[in-house]
Amino acid sequence: MKKYTMFENYPDVVEVDDLRKMLGGISKKLAYRLLAEQEIRSVRVGRAYKIPKICIIEYLMGEEICHIKIS
Repeated sequence: MKKYTMFENYPDVVEVDDLRKMLGGISKKLAYRLLAEQEIRSVRVGRAYKIPKICIIEYLMGEEICHIKIS
């Protein structure tokens, strides 16, 4: 697997506010839409979204590298 250094100052799993910053300050509405439509893969823990950093990189690069099963 390739090693990515993108977003190295962020933890491996981020929340919506971090996602917004990572994508250049997108709106909260757009962030939640990307997550709800599974454009960016995530896991819901209660009401909170937990987003693996690798899934954000996948979204930006258009590669299939994030393998999360959501049931």
